[in-house]
Amino acid sequence: MAPDFELPNQFGEHVRLSDFRGVRPVALVFFPLAFSSGCTNELCTLQDNIAMFEDQRVELIGVSVDSKATLRSFAEQHGYDFELLADFWPHGAVSKEYGVFLEKKGFATRATFVIDVQGRIKASIITEPGLQRDVAEYRAALDRLAACTAPVPVG
Repeated sequence: MAPDFELPNQFGEHVRLSDFRGVRPVALVFFPLAFSSGCTNELCTLQDNIAMFEDQRVELIGVSVDSKATLRSFAEQHGYDFELLADFWPHGAVSKEYGVFLEKKGFATRATFVIDVQGRIKASIITEPGLQRDVAEYRAALDRLAACTAPVPVG
């Protein structure tokens, strides 16, 4: 099961992972720091490919240790149409629960968890620091999720 949490988004609204249970799957995307070149490129690529999430009714959510004000500016500057959550205080607490917080660096590594409507982690994509996740990996993870949730034909 995916650890539940509640964090503020870039607008200061609180988002609870368990609110999506029974409603829609979630792609939880941890990234190191807003405005860094690698994170900007990676999140812009997700924005450019947001239809692959929308087509499968998967909620795309980014998470970093940045403050909500920093994340709001980041999202506005780049036109992100998905929520960014501030794992700011206690610093990296949610990243730590998911096992992706890098203590010596003070932020999360690049890690994605695809979570089904029951709250179970169905796929994960974790890269070494500095290596971006490939869009093809997201497509494969979403395809696996769809295969697990597809209705079974009768007859």
